[in-house]
Amino acid sequence: MKIAGRNAVSEALKSNLTIERLAVAKGLKDAQANRLINLARSKGVKIVFLDKDVLDKESKGQRHQGFIADVNDYKYSAVEDILKSAQEKNQDPLIIILDGVEDPHNLGSVLRVAECAGAHGVIIPRHRSASVNETVIKVSAGAASHVKVAKVANINDAIRRLKELNIRVLAAETGGQNIYQTDLKGALCVVIGGEDSGVKQLTKKLCDGIITLPMFGQVNSLNASVACGAVIYEAIRQRNFD
Repeated sequence: MKIAGRNAVSEALKSNLTIERLAVAKGLKDAQANRLINLARSKGVKIVFLDKDVLDKESKGQRHQGFIADVNDYKYSAVEDILKSAQEKNQDPLIIILDGVEDPHNLGSVLRVAECAGAHGVIIPRHRSASVNETVIKVSAGAASHVKVAKVANINDAIRRLKELNIRVLAAETGGQNIYQTDLKGALCVVIGGEDSGVKQLTKKLCDGIITLPMFGQVNSLNASVACGAVIYEAIRQRNFD
């Protein structure tokens, strides 16, 4: 898997991803480029200096900014790893489940939201879902290197498991309780639906409730990653500033 772009490469170098090779455009002399090269050398990463047109071909259309890292395939976490992360930080779990989000740009944006908000992890289904790939890592601005992502065979089984652990599971959908009138404190998992179908009916029935962002315009739905950001940051506001 190839990671292109300075921010994405920088975050990959800081994470536990295994980088097999770092390709750098010849002639880069700016301070940021030097910092990245020195960081790679300190990690023992093999560095090759190539002509820019070679990197253009390797990047396959991605904006590489003179840096492309070859990394091992993304290593997914288990749901238990996500729960352990919250426990180690002595925090109530804050988890995101994506129910059929197939656009890698949306997945990348959600991972960026999750990392910035300090969420403990994201759960995605094994089938009919975007996976963590080069596009996801690029869109996440490197956040994918720091967020625990669990890929599970069955989303509903994961929800049942979380509920057994007294983690409240709420679906973000239309027709529910106004999010700004809902208590989002404590152990919480938010389910975000796919781009076209939203949260599946059976999944909604398994959830402890449905929360809804109020709409004031002519369009009655938000992009999945935008909705996720609004919901998660309302939970963060309540946890930290109420």
